[in-house]
Amino acid sequence: MRIALGCDHGGLELKKLLHSFLEKEGHTVLNVGTDTPAPVDYPDYARKVAEAVLGGKAERGIMVCGSGVGACVAANKLPGIRAGLCHDTYSARQGVEHDDINVLCLGGRIVGPELAYELVKAFTAASFSNAERHARRRDKVTALEDEFREKRP
Repeated sequence: MRIALGCDHGGLELKKLLHSFLEKEGHTVLNVGTDTPAPVDYPDYARKVAEAVLGGKAERGIMVCGSGVGACVAANKLPGIRAGLCHDTYSARQGVEHDDINVLCLGGRIVGPELAYELVKAFTAASFSNAERHARRRDKVTALEDEFREKRP
């Protein structure tokens, strides 16, 4: 799978570890930065991850910031992105299977490497179920995006 991988300075160390881990797992990694510990703004990198997914350069994305919260909020502002903040394997798997998340957000200051590897494995191994109830709910989320985009001046 092609994975867009990004972070801010708070997620840099975990991102480095995840990059190697993803490659060992057989995934192709599109590194969208940052690659420096200098402070940067997480929305800039969440956008890069999201745009890679939306543009077809990656099938899914992983974004790491200090807590994962800001990255998740920012990524979800792009229509078509369904980012999930997951710090347990059930949510990482179920988020894909039921909610069709396409970006996994992690907190580099919250989860350690071993748990992060398990979260990434759960996220990348899962597939959307296409069950009628899950597709209906995902489509309602898309409709919300469309409705509010049309109402903006």
